[in-house]
Amino acid sequence: VQLQASGGGLVQPGGSLRLSCVASDISGFTAMGWFRQAPGKEREGVSCISVRDGFTYYASYVKGRFTISRDVAKNTVYLEMNTLTPEDTAVYYCAARRRVRKPISRLLEKDEYDYWGQGTLVTVSS
Repeated sequence: VQLQASGGGLVQPGGSLRLSCVASDISGFTAMGWFRQAPGKEREGVSCISVRDGFTYYASYVKGRFTISRDVAKNTVYLEMNTLTPEDTAVYYCAARRRVRKPISRLLEKDEYDYWGQGTLVTVSS
């Protein structure tokens, strides 16, 4: 299984970016998520989505600013990021879960995922 994340880059504070994660067939996954890791910090959950139902869940530090979505026909999960701050600077990783379904609110833990993409760097700076 390969997950290909893209869309990172340099953006000014207050700006927006959209990340994409493409897999060969996301319909085989029960959930997909976005995580991030800033220099010197642990990898943390950002958002996740149920592939079948589209239910979503967000970490408190991005809720209201970020939006996760999926396009099953395109085998792609997106992360729309708005009102970015320097604290959002990190490598963003997409992840996929093939295990049995769980309530989406319990899937912002990295140990709940089976596959990981290579990461895309987001830098928020003026």
